[in-house]
Amino acid sequence: MNQNWEDRVAAVWASFDDYPEERAHEFRALVDALVAELPESSPLGPFEQACAWDSTGHSDKAVPLYREALARGLDGYKGRRAKIQLSSSLRNTGQAEEGVKLLTPELDAPSDELDDAVRATLALCLSSLGRDREGLSLVLGALSPHLPRYQRSMANYARALVEPEA
Repeated sequence: MNQNWEDRVAAVWASFDDYPEERAHEFRALVDALVAELPESSPLGPFEQACAWDSTGHSDKAVPLYREALARGLDGYKGRRAKIQLSSSLRNTGQAEEGVKLLTPELDAPSDELDDAVRATLALCLSSLGRDREGLSLVLGALSPHLPRYQRSMANYARALVEPEA
C-alpha cells in the first residue's frame, strides 16, 4: 500500500491506549475501516486485523488472520512480525508446539531488530511445553550482547544449558 495508508495505520496504532477494554471494538473498527481500503487479496488486511484482535485480548480470533496474511504472501519485516505474533497467539491458545515449529527457522533468518523478540517468544513457547532449559538458553543468549559486562560468560552459560555435558 502507499505511505499515506501506512501513516494512517501507524496513527491508529499510536492511539491504541485511548481505547480501554470496553471500547476495544471501536479500535478494531478503525483498523477494519483502513483494511477496507485495501485490495481484497492484500496480505496487509488480515495482518492488521490479526494485530488488532491480538492486542485486544483475542488470540483465538487472531490466529486464522495471521495464517491468512502469511498464506497471501506477507513477507519481509511484517512477515516476520506475523510469525512472532502468530507463535505467541498459538501459545496462548494451547498450540505452543506449532509456535515452536513456526519460529525455530527464524533463528537462522537474516538478522534484524526482531531477533530478540523471536527468541523471547520462542522461549515462552518452549516453556509452555516444559522445555524451560532451552527457553532460558535462548533468553540468556539474547540478553548477553546487551549487558555492559559478562557478555562472554552469559553467552557460554546459555550454550551450556542445552549442550550435553562432556
